[in-house]
Amino acid sequence: MPSLATLVGFALVAVSALVYWLCNRYFDAGRGDFFYLADAFLHGRTYLDFRPGANDVIIVGDRFYVPFAPFPAIALMPVVAVLGAVTADQVESGINALLAAAGVGLCWMLLGRLGVERLRYRLLLAILFGFSTQILWVTTRGGVWHTGQLIATILTLACLIEVWGSQRAWLIGLMAGAAFLTRAPLAFAIPFYALMLDRPSTQRRSFPWRSWAWLAIGVVPSLVFFFAYNQVRFGTPLESGYALATLPGWLEQERAKGLFALAHVPTNLDYLFVHLPKLIPDFPFFKPDGLGMSVLITSPGLLYAVRADWRDRRAWLLLAAAVAVLIPTLLYYGGGWLQYGFRYFLDSVPFVIALCGLAAARRGAIGWGWIALIAIGTVVMFVGVYWAYHL
Repeated sequence: MPSLATLVGFALVAVSALVYWLCNRYFDAGRGDFFYLADAFLHGRTYLDFRPGANDVIIVGDRFYVPFAPFPAIALMPVVAVLGAVTADQVESGINALLAAAGVGLCWMLLGRLGVERLRYRLLLAILFGFSTQILWVTTRGGVWHTGQLIATILTLACLIEVWGSQRAWLIGLMAGAAFLTRAPLAFAIPFYALMLDRPSTQRRSFPWRSWAWLAIGVVPSLVFFFAYNQVRFGTPLESGYALATLPGWLEQERAKGLFALAHVPTNLDYLFVHLPKLIPDFPFFKPDGLGMSVLITSPGLLYAVRADWRDRRAWLLLAAAVAVLIPTLLYYGGGWLQYGFRYFLDSVPFVIALCGLAAARRGAIGWGWIALIAIGTVVMFVGVYWAYHL
């Protein structure tokens, strides 16, 4: 018989999928690029034969290239093979709801691996992950920009589950490489996965060279695909396409300062930690501007991570990974617009949630103050569903 934790986990995934679908079913982002790119891959092409939108597209003659990292299209190839690209695009809200719910299920599993034994506290942290972070926003808004973030989050959670599980280094490498092919900043997490692997029990001061080698072997296919994909599309392995994509005028001005540049850091830090919505007299009494909003408003419950056991080496590695994948985002132009909160922070959220799990495992309980912060963040993010349709 399945354990109670397993049954609760399945119920959580089912309810989450329904909630996400109820939130996003009326929103049409109009940009199902990954479905059409998946169809192109199935037909031996790397380009689309139509222009999917005014911006975030690369035009070379009569070919239209998707600038975003390609693994989501690879992952969606079976869906497109069965449904077709047009139908898959039409049911994107359901697909994204399932992807987001799968992420919640993996979060539930990870929390169990981390030692969070009391189901009510696992449930609280899973709610924090699924409904008090930008997971809810990107699922509601949909589109090529957000589907990729959902898949990247799934892959990162899967890596952490394996780190706290069987530690099959080759599998961690494969998934970490796929995460890089989904959200490039996640490449910076790979060294920290390596450092989290257990050292040989017979000699604690030595390093797990064999595991590191297998992890590197697992990453290699993604690196080869990345360079080959660029070569086929643009004639050079080093051009990813992000510098070539069409943009609205104000974003072109930002990109002109550098695709990655220190000039972007103050703005991105503002969007992540400081940016506030405007107060308005009518419901819901505050209005975001779509540029960003402080994580301390949208996800205050993540501060529970500070209660992790910092005597545990892996806690520091999780913190380092969260910071490492955030650094290229802070240097990147554009900030993630249009957004409610700072959606690029999702790259770091799995590592922060793991720290929250370590905190709950160590302390055995989550205090009422922390529960209140989780509740506040959840309310704020559900208000974001309203603004997803009204910004």
